[in-house]
Amino acid sequence: MDEPTDLTDDEPDFIEALIVDLGPEAVGMRLDKALASAAPELSRARIQALMAEGRITYLNEVITDASAKARAGFYLIAVPEPLPAEPQAEAIPLTVLYEDADLIVIDKPAGMTVHPAPGNQTGTLVNALLHHCGDSLSGIGGVLRPGIVHRLDKDTSGVMVAAKSDAAHQGLSALFARHDLERQYIALTRGLPRPASGRIENRIGRSNADRKKMAVLKTSGRIAVTDYRSQAAFGPLERPLAARVACRLQTGRTHQIRVHLASVGAPVLGDPVYGSGPPAPLVREAIRQAGLGRQALHAAVLGFVHPITGEALRFETALPPDMAALESALAALPGTA
Repeated sequence: MDEPTDLTDDEPDFIEALIVDLGPEAVGMRLDKALASAAPELSRARIQALMAEGRITYLNEVITDASAKARAGFYLIAVPEPLPAEPQAEAIPLTVLYEDADLIVIDKPAGMTVHPAPGNQTGTLVNALLHHCGDSLSGIGGVLRPGIVHRLDKDTSGVMVAAKSDAAHQGLSALFARHDLERQYIALTRGLPRPASGRIENRIGRSNADRKKMAVLKTSGRIAVTDYRSQAAFGPLERPLAARVACRLQTGRTHQIRVHLASVGAPVLGDPVYGSGPPAPLVREAIRQAGLGRQALHAAVLGFVHPITGEALRFETALPPDMAALESALAALPGTA
């Protein structure tokens, strides 16, 4: 991502879809003023903030310009749920790969949300870090995201770094903004990507058809780049049923790998959002045997230059048990070389 903190939206976080009908009398008015007048429960400043977050749409078009002229018709405002003022420390075990006075590197388990959000206000990585690190986490991310400079989807496992000092937070944020890191993910996919290896470069943004999903877009959205390489194919050589694919992120968009692999015909196994259809029966049985209950995606490698000491750091973790078991089951499929 190009944002300073490389954060992504891995979970939709609104509880109320407010529909505002602007009549002919509002046409030509400044849009934020017209909406605030029609929806007095929301201040003009709140309207502007919701626009900036991409939460206001008109005829499936995301409206971000508060100074635009109002048009007659229905506007949909996705109002987020209020969050607690401050997350609480919780004694949640962490797998710490590295820690010093400035930063901490952990192996995040699948199923753990990175920071509090509606429906996930406890049990997050932030709650665990607050207990483990105490008051030493960087405060730049605010009370809800202390120390957080990037994140993984809730059901993606793997290596993450968090900042314990403001200087480290600023330095790490700059690395992510420049994409000056090594980030490699391992995915187990339905079928083999077409082509088997290459670079995917396109634009990703909120789907116009489903605002809870991301999609490849022609003009809007933001540039997303993923280099990928198929490391193994499972099943008949002429038509593999599944594959192991290594992906290197050149940008960090929301759900980037999941969207990109689906776009080349190889969605991540177990992905409930971008799976686009069931895998072959033999693969479904392998998933059942492995006990996989999430997308088969693991952040295996994170490498970067320590923003304070200048030391080159690189961390690599093996596949977690559910993905390792699935890979073994897939390797046993008939026809696998």
